[in-house]
Amino acid sequence: MRNNRISLYIDLLFCLVIIPLVIMLLPVDRWITTNTAFLFTLVAYVYILYFVYRKVCLPKLFMRKKYFSIAFILTILIAVTELLTYFPIPAERITDDVRQMAARMSLRTQTIWFFFLVVTGFSLAIELTFELFRQILSRQEIEAEKNKAELALYKAQINPHFLFNTLNTLYALVLSGSDKTESAFVKFSDILRYMYSQSGSELIPAERELEYIRQYVDLQKLRLNSHTKVDLNIEITNRQVLIPPMILITFVENAFKYGTSSDTDCIIHIFISLNEERLLMKTENDIMRRCEEGECGIGIENCRKRLDLLYPGRYTLQTGEVNGRYNTFLTIQLR
Repeated sequence: MRNNRISLYIDLLFCLVIIPLVIMLLPVDRWITTNTAFLFTLVAYVYILYFVYRKVCLPKLFMRKKYFSIAFILTILIAVTELLTYFPIPAERITDDVRQMAARMSLRTQTIWFFFLVVTGFSLAIELTFELFRQILSRQEIEAEKNKAELALYKAQINPHFLFNTLNTLYALVLSGSDKTESAFVKFSDILRYMYSQSGSELIPAERELEYIRQYVDLQKLRLNSHTKVDLNIEITNRQVLIPPMILITFVENAFKYGTSSDTDCIIHIFISLNEERLLMKTENDIMRRCEEGECGIGIENCRKRLDLLYPGRYTLQTGEVNGRYNTFLTIQLR
């Protein structure tokens, strides 16, 4: 729609401004009285030539390698232009002065070819610009669809990972006959409801995502004993700031997956700070178990790929072990 509007504006600019200005360079006052038919024929030829170029779009034909069609069209247009140079001179303008007649014919020929070159150059420049613009838009659309498909894949990979861990938690509570089992199932149903409600959303209010984090932490606390302490600290200045769903949960999951113990004292620190311009997340946990070969870093790598697509060049993600504790540090420039 926008391209059609721009094209219309360019056509109006050429037809109502540029061509009339160029025509004014001609001896219009003299030609309109002495050579009226030729003047109107020339003006009609210029406009027809312009719209023929706009219709056939030579750059598009060139991109499609239709060289024969291009050669055929240019041959026809050049032939018509050449025929126009033989437009008859009015009888009353014919004189015996050969030099004067040659000068008139030369001026007419130069004028015709001048308009041909002006219209051809302007039309080709405009069509080439539009074709390049269309090519860029097409590539951007393809890249956007590719990114969208990749994001959907990464989100699909995150959700089963979460479900597997949570079902393990519920299974452990059921086996132990804990009185926290009912509460755990209620929280689990709330979490599932959230996951399905935001599955098609690219951005959601931060309040919903952070509440999801709180519910997840509470659910994990139900299966933990006094040996594991969890410190969750969330600072948020604007609850309606939009952030991607499920972008933080992997780091929280990993902290509980590798940083909890039922017989050794350990602690998990989770800090999240959010304002309108920046999201900051830090996690720190004791390393109570090591990941098995083949499973290390899959969730974090998926998150990194999502961040590359969503915030290219606008995020920092650092992970690693320091003095027996695992740390993650994530910052995202939202604006």
